[in-house]
Amino acid sequence: MADRSVGRPRVEGDPDPRIAEFYDDLRAGFSDDPAYDGDSPWVTTPLVVGVDHVAMSIVHSPVGDDAVDLVLQLAEKHGLVVYDPQGDEATGLHGDYADAVG
Repeated sequence: MADRSVGRPRVEGDPDPRIAEFYDDLRAGFSDDPAYDGDSPWVTTPLVVGVDHVAMSIVHSPVGDDAVDLVLQLAEKHGLVVYDPQGDEATGLHGDYADAVG
């Protein structure tokens, strides 16, 4: 999916129900409301939600570590794969994926 989406225009439409549910659960744990003044793990808010993804940049801090843990837990719950472009790693669906993206 990451290979397919590189350099392509963003597809408009309603998010896949799994993405919508993942995003709702994620926001319940960590708000992405730009007006939120608490300790946030997000570098930028609101998070970018597309039909087939939620894009997020996470701060390097203890709250960021908590957000990563929640993202991984929710991805498994909703049957999603997490792609980390910094490490060129994908995880989820009960496994790690060794093939590089790009």
